[in-house]
Amino acid sequence: MARASLKINGNVHDVDVDPACPLLYVLRDNLEMNNPRFGCGLGQCGACTVLIDNRAVRSCLLPTSAAAGKEIVTLEGLGTEANPHPVQKAFIEAQAFQCGYCLNGWVLTAKALLDKNPHPSDAEMRTAFESLICRCGSHVQIFSAVRKASESMKRSA
Repeated sequence: MARASLKINGNVHDVDVDPACPLLYVLRDNLEMNNPRFGCGLGQCGACTVLIDNRAVRSCLLPTSAAAGKEIVTLEGLGTEANPHPVQKAFIEAQAFQCGYCLNGWVLTAKALLDKNPHPSDAEMRTAFESLICRCGSHVQIFSAVRKASESMKRSA
């Protein structure tokens, strides 16, 4: 066990964990955060996605020691119910989800994409999202939500 200092959603959390323990387990088990979610445990589905220094990262594969000292943002930290981030708002307005289990991956990957490229083409979105899985088949609504968020973020810039 080792002490790790993690800055998550703007708050510092000191935890005693095995440095090799995946960040996902620390977030869910030690810090009792509802998101991200455990999906495949292999980094293939995206349900465990968090932002690390504004990059979408699979927390099920990332050792906690590699996240220490970095800015970690979970879906809970992106926006609030009263003031959702433009990406969250667009996903809600586009009704981009059915079950919502994979929500972390899509929303946080969309945010990272739009931060790098405010006006992605459909091909660029497909590339960014190629490693995410939505079993409900909400892909058309997801692309619509990203386009809507892009426009919203352009207007507020």
